[in-house]
Amino acid sequence: MVDAKTVPTQASVAEFIAGVEPAAKREDAQVLLEIFERVTGEPAKMWGPSIIGFGQYHYKYDSGREGDSMRSGFSPRKARHSLYFMGRYVDEATGRKVDALLEKMGKHKTGASCVYVNKLADIDLDVLEQVIGLCWKAMNRKYPD
Repeated sequence: MVDAKTVPTQASVAEFIAGVEPAAKREDAQVLLEIFERVTGEPAKMWGPSIIGFGQYHYKYDSGREGDSMRSGFSPRKARHSLYFMGRYVDEATGRKVDALLEKMGKHKTGASCVYVNKLADIDLDVLEQVIGLCWKAMNRKYPD
């Protein structure tokens, strides 16, 4: 069985953000940190060397593979911020609601499990908060503590 590469660490979130370059990305990362902490009610934790995660859940696939992952999070990458909304995939209704909100959010791209944003000035932060909240609630329904 392959070990997960993205696991929680004891690294300092504040120190990680302080090292983010360029400065504009660092400032955006601080705003994202504040939004995610406020909406989720969870403290930030480093997952691997570059992902800031909130909450945790245990998953088990039909194949028998299982592990732990963050419920939501972000990574302030040099080119774009990667936003992780696991709740988007919990059920079809949540996915449709999130997709509708993303249409209103502003300039972004979607990947398999991420939403990519170049800079926060390109998006509506109120809509971002709604997406985080919707996904957070969906994860809590599917994976209650």
